[in-house]
Amino acid sequence: MPADHPVRFVPRCLLTPLALCCASAAWAQAAPEPRPVESVLVLGSARAQQAFDSPFAVSVIDADALRAAGAMVNLSEVLTRVPGLVANNRNNYAQDLQISSRGFGARAAFGVRGLRLYADGIPATMPDGQGQVAHIDLAGAERIEVLRGPFSALYGNSSGGVIAVFGAPVRGQQVEASADVGSFGLHQARVGFAAPLGAGLDLRASLSAMETDGFRPQSAAQRQLGNLRLGWQSGNDTLVLRISDHTQRAQDPLGLDRAQFNADPRQTTPQALQFDTRKTIRQTQEGLQWRHRVDGDGVLADTTVMVYNGTRGVTQWQAIAPATQAPARHGGGLVDFDRAYRGAEARARWRLGPGELVTGLSIEDQRDDRQGYENFTGSGAGQQLGVQGRLRRDEDNRATTREGFAQARWPLAEALAITGGLRSGRVRLSTTDRYLANGDDSGALDFRYTNPALGLQWQPQPGWALQASAARAFESPTLGELAYRPDGQAGFNLQLKGQQSRQFELGTKVRGQAVEFEAAVFSAEVDDEIGVLSNSGGRSSFRNVGRTQRRGLELALRWQAARTLTLQASTSWLHAAYRDGFLTCSAVPCTAPNVPVAAGNRIAGAPNASAYAEAAWRPGGLPGWLSGEWAIEWRAVGRTAVNDANSDFAGGYALAHLRWRHTLALGAGNTLEILARVDNLFDRVHAGSVIVNDGNGRFFEPGTPRSALLSLRWQHRW
Repeated sequence: MPADHPVRFVPRCLLTPLALCCASAAWAQAAPEPRPVESVLVLGSARAQQAFDSPFAVSVIDADALRAAGAMVNLSEVLTRVPGLVANNRNNYAQDLQISSRGFGARAAFGVRGLRLYADGIPATMPDGQGQVAHIDLAGAERIEVLRGPFSALYGNSSGGVIAVFGAPVRGQQVEASADVGSFGLHQARVGFAAPLGAGLDLRASLSAMETDGFRPQSAAQRQLGNLRLGWQSGNDTLVLRISDHTQRAQDPLGLDRAQFNADPRQTTPQALQFDTRKTIRQTQEGLQWRHRVDGDGVLADTTVMVYNGTRGVTQWQAIAPATQAPARHGGGLVDFDRAYRGAEARARWRLGPGELVTGLSIEDQRDDRQGYENFTGSGAGQQLGVQGRLRRDEDNRATTREGFAQARWPLAEALAITGGLRSGRVRLSTTDRYLANGDDSGALDFRYTNPALGLQWQPQPGWALQASAARAFESPTLGELAYRPDGQAGFNLQLKGQQSRQFELGTKVRGQAVEFEAAVFSAEVDDEIGVLSNSGGRSSFRNVGRTQRRGLELALRWQAARTLTLQASTSWLHAAYRDGFLTCSAVPCTAPNVPVAAGNRIAGAPNASAYAEAAWRPGGLPGWLSGEWAIEWRAVGRTAVNDANSDFAGGYALAHLRWRHTLALGAGNTLEILARVDNLFDRVHAGSVIVNDGNGRFFEPGTPRSALLSLRWQHRW
C-alpha cells in the first residue's frame, strides 16, 4: 500500500560475504562513532516504521546515494547495490531498463514485467502488469524503497517485487541549477525551485533536458522531463497535487548476435540502420492525494484518498523485413498506441489496542488505442524503409483491476511481533479488434486472486532481529502476452493462465553503533510459469510451461570503519530454474514446438550471482580540491542464460568505478556540489543486458565502455 511520508532518511545497509556476519556483533561493540537514526519505512508496513522492525527484506536508498551514483538519469545507476535485484541499463533508450527481483520479471524482453513500480504513490505499473520507469524524476527523489520477497504479494497482481520512488517534500526556500557533461555526447541541464507560499501552501517544480549520442551507431536519445508538486496543509488535513510531463525520442541500435558481439561489441546490427529503428514517447500524468488525521484515542487514526490520471503515447519503428510482414496475420513493423490510464485508492488506518490495522480499496483502468502499420512503402527499387505504410492492426486493448486489502501488525510480546495481510482482487484483460481483414483477434479473460502474507519478527536483544515470512502471490499475463495464439491463428490467447507462487523467507538483521548487517534466504515455488513459446518477426507468443523454482541467499553490510571511512558491500546468489521440461519454437508461425527445454535449465535473464562493494573516504582537513569524498565501487554479475534452451550465455563480468565528490560553501546561502566519475575504469568488454529468447538470435546488448561524467550542482537557500 504505497504512501508518501515527509521523513528524513540515512543510508541503508548493503550486502557482504557471509563470513562478515560472525564478526558483526563485535564490530558493533567497538564502533568508533554512533550510528545515525534508522530509516523509516513505508513499503510493506501497516504504518511508517523503522526498517529494522520489518519482518521482511527491504532496502532504502537515500538522496545522498542517488546524487553520488551518476547523472540521475536511470534507476540502474543506484539500484545495482540492492541485493536480489537485477537492474541493467540496456544502453538503449528505446527500451526500458531490464529489472527483475529474485528472478521475477526476468522473462521481459522489453519494459518491466512482474514487478510493481510506484512514483510518489502513483503506479508506474499498469493493471496488466507491464511497467516503465523513464518518466520518474530521480533528481527530485528523497529516497527509493525496494521490497523483495513474500510481502510484495500485498501489492496485488504481478508484484514479484516492489520499487517505490518518493519525492522530497518542501522544507524551505531554495533554487537549484545543475549541468552534467559526460562521454559519448551526454549533456543534461536541470533547474528546480521549492518554497513555502504561505497560508499552508508550498510548491516544488523542476525541468530537465538530456541528450546523448550513445557509444553505438543508432543509439542517440533526447529526453525532457517536467514535474510540479503543490502541497497544502491545514490542521489535520494535507493535500498534495503532482503533475509530470515526459517526452523522449530515441534511436534503437538493437541487440547483437554472438558473432557480432565477439567481432565488435560497439557495432550496431545493419538492420537498425537499414530501417532507422527508433521510438518516441509522450507521457503526462496528474495525481491528487488527500490525507486526514483523526484526533483523539478513537479506533480510526487517519484516512488517505489518492486519485490519478495519465496518458501515454508510443510510436516505435522496428526492423522487420517486408517479406516477414507478408502473411495476412502479421501486425506490421510499426507500433503506434495511445494509452489512457487512471485509478483511485482509499485507505483507513485503525487503532486496535497495542496493534494497528490498515484497510483499503483500489481500482485501476488502462485503455490502449493500438495500431500497427507496415514500416515501408512501395516495392522493388522504389521501396522506402523505416516509414509508415499500410494499416495492419487496429484494436482497443483494456485492462482493469478491482482490489481490496488489509494489513495488520500486532505485538505478541515485548520483543515479538506478527504482521499479516491479505489482498484480493480481479483483473480483466480484453481486446476489441477493429481490423478484421485477417480474422478477429477480439477476446477477454478474467483472473481472480487472493494473496495472503504473514511475517513474524523476534528481537532477542537490542540491535538484533530474527524474521520469517511467507505468502502466496499471483501474476497474470500482460495484454501483449495474450495478443497472439501459439498456433498463429486469429483470436486471443485464451489458453494462457496466470502463474501462482508460494514464497518463503528467513532472515536476520543486526544494528550497532557503526554496523548494519542483513541476511536472508528465500524460496519461491511457481506453478503455471508463463514462458516464451516464440519470439520472432515482431510477434511473441506465450504459454504456461509448468513448474519453476527460485531459491537463493542475500547478504548486506554497511560498516563505519572509522570517522572518515565507510565500507559497504552486497552479494546475492540465485538458483532460478525450470522444474518441468517443455518444448518451445524456433520459427513463426509455430504449430509444433520443436526445441526442447530440459528440466533443470536456468530461467533466461536471471544471473546466478551478483555483488557490489564500495569504499568511501572523506578525509577532511586536506587543502582545497583534495578534500571531499573519494570512493571506489565494484560490481560483479554472474553468467546469464540468454534463452530458455540455455544454448548460450552472457558471460559474467566485474567492473570498477571511481568517484570524487566535493561541496563548496560559496557564502550567502550558495553551495556548489561537484561530482566526477569514471565508470568501467578498466574498459571491460561485457554484455550489460540480454534480450531474452530473441528469435533472431540478437541476444546481446553491450555494456558501456569506459566513460567519464562531470556534474556541477549549484544551490541557493534562503
